[in-house]
Formats: sequence, structure tokens, C-alpha cells
Amino acid sequence: MGLEVVVKVKSKFVKSYKAGYPLIFKDALVNMNALTEEGDLVKLVDEENRFIGKGYYGKQNKGYGWVLTQNEKEKIDQLFFEKKIKAALDIRQSFFDNQETNAFRLFNAEGDGIGGLTIDYFDGYYLINWYSKGIYKYSEYVLSSLKKLVNYKAIYQKKRFNTTEQNSEEDGFVTGVRGQFPIIVKENGVHFAVYINEEAMVGVFLDQRDVRRTIRDKYAEGKKVLNTFSYTGAFSVFAALGGATKTTSVDLANRSLGKTIEQFSVNGIDYEAHDIIVEDVFNYFKYAGKKKKIFDMVILDPPSFARSKKYTFSAAKDYKNLLKEAIAITEDNGLIVASTNCATFDMKKFKGFIDTAFKESNLKYSLKEEFSLPDDFRTSKQFKEGNYLKVVFIRKLND
Repeated sequence: MGLEVVVKVKSKFVKSYKAGYPLIFKDALVNMNALTEEGDLVKLVDEENRFIGKGYYGKQNKGYGWVLTQNEKEKIDQLFFEKKIKAALDIRQSFFDNQETNAFRLFNAEGDGIGGLTIDYFDGYYLINWYSKGIYKYSEYVLSSLKKLVNYKAIYQKKRFNTTEQNSEEDGFVTGVRGQFPIIVKENGVHFAVYINEEAMVGVFLDQRDVRRTIRDKYAEGKKVLNTFSYTGAFSVFAALGGATKTTSVDLANRSLGKTIEQFSVNGIDYEAHDIIVEDVFNYFKYAGKKKKIFDMVILDPPSFARSKKYTFSAAKDYKNLLKEAIAITEDNGLIVASTNCATFDMKKFKGFIDTAFKESNLKYSLKEEFSLPDDFRTSKQFKEGNYLKVVFIRKLND
């Protein structure tokens, strides 16, 4: 590959890197300017030139690269990538054997030992996500390993970094036989139409699998459900299949209407019996308040950051107020499913938002259950930010 660049780590960060912290970030480095070309190997040393770890330089929103090994003699070569992918496959064998679910995360970045790289599985189709130019420099190693280790219908890829280059094929196709899209996959027996040949998002967020199942199996029966920031309506589909009397899906994106109709339809649900609304969620809350609409369950799964014509939403700053909007239109003893994928705060702080929102609403609540990432989304204990998902089921009490 590229050169091996020696980079010194400031003394106050050496301990955490030696303990296995994987992210290479600017403030930890003495000679940041030594990093010039993404993809170069990086040898981290302390200020006495003692070895700490080896990784690669690759800019993404989290930092400037990832540590791959703490073994000075280990080579970052074809065999290295093959071993990591093989280990990930072995750990997830039970997912391949599951007759009810055939869409899951096969390789989860630093949780499986290679930050900046994820691989998802969709019923024989593999989708590789490259999060920096740096990791993409190792694409041949990854592709060769995957082709050697798995049987596949096709392999697709998405470059999730700024680039003037197009994928070798506009649809991200790499090898195999091109799919006929959508492909229909299963999650806990429910069908999803997915498009791995289109833009960054394929039609379903795999990390919410356990949350959707819980809504269907434990909470949806007989309920009126509001699903906000609904994307393609996956939560609504599970609620409907769990016996919800009606679901209302609200999302600002025009595509959400057709995509949600499609997800209902592939599951044999009459979408006309449900409401699918293209609208700014914040406007919808105001409308629901004026019309005195009340729901038995409100699902809140906003992006970490969103901007519309009238509103800017940041989960770190605005989630409490979003919760208050939801509380106001939730039936007494109703349920709020509060979710965030924002990595800048932890579950403790998230529960603090919930507590403040109810106190400011002069209402009481109880926490029913909580979720973080499912088992296939492996995380690193040394990199807590990687366990980004926080979901809490909250009961609104009536006294």
C-alpha cells in the first residue's frame, strides 16, 4: 500500500491508546502534518518513540484514521483483512442459520477490528460501505477476502466519503449477478423491500431490529400509533402486524410516501387503512395539538441533525423539546418509544433528557425497557462512541 508514517502521540493520550482506543484523532497527535496521503499506514509511537500501534490514515467525520493492530510485527496485508472478515463471519453464523431473518450487519467497523468499514448482508447480496478514501485504498484486500470466504449473489459498494470519482458502476455493482430491485428480505418474519443499488440509505435501518420486534410482539395490539421521522415506515409495518388499529407515518421526504406504501404492500397490509403523511414532523405536532389528536404510542426516531425550511434539529440540543411535543399528544398510560443514534451523548444523558421533559410537562413516567445496538452490530469496549444507539420505552403515567 502506501508509506508507513511515524506519528507521535501526546503523553496524556498514550494510556488510552495502549488500552485499545482505536480512533486516531487530531488532538492526540504531536506531528499531525506528517499525515499527507489517505491510505498511508500510520505507526503510532509515544514521545520516546516507543511503539503503541499501527493503523491507517483516513479522514471521516469521527477523526483521521483507525488503529488496526497493537502488534508491531503484524502486517496490514491481504491476510490481515481476510482473518478479520473470517472472524466476523464465524461470530455471526447463527444469523446465517436464522430462517426468519436474512438481513443483518456482517462486519461492523471498529467493533470487528477495522474502523471505517462496514459490510451488510441482504439474502445473498453483500453491501460494503467505505467511510473514507483511506480505507478505500484497501478495497482490493477486502473484496478478495470476501470473494474467497462467502458464496454471494452479488457484491455492491457505497463510497460514503466525498469524492469526485464515480463508483466503477453507477449503481455500486462490483461483482456477481446484478440484482433485480427491490430485493425482498426478511426480518423476524416481516418483509422489507431494499435497494442496495441506490443512494446511501437502502430502505431499512438494520440496527433497530430488536426494537421493531418488541413493538410488534408486546405493545402494538389495539393501539393507535404515530411514527415520526418514519423514513420507509418500518416501525409502522411492525406495529400494524402486531395488531395496531391504525398507524400514522410522518416524514418530510417526498419519497417516504411511495416507499412506505411499498413496505406495507410487500407484507400484504392495506396501506389505505393507515395514514402516510409527507409533512415536517414539527408542523405535524402543532397540527395534532390543535386538532386534539391523541395516540396510544408515539415513536420518535429523529436523525442526529436535521434541517427543514422552518426548523433546525440537533439531538444533543433539542431532543428534550421534541419529547415534550410527543408527551403532549400521548394518551395517559400511553407509550413513547424514544430513540436516537447520536453518538455525542450516552444513555445516562439521554435518560436525563427524558426526565427533564416530563418534569417540565408536570407529568410522571416509568421506563419500561431500553435497547442499544443488536448483537450483529459489534462494538469495541474501548470505543464507547461506537455504541451509538439508545432506545427507551417510556410509559406516560396519568397521576
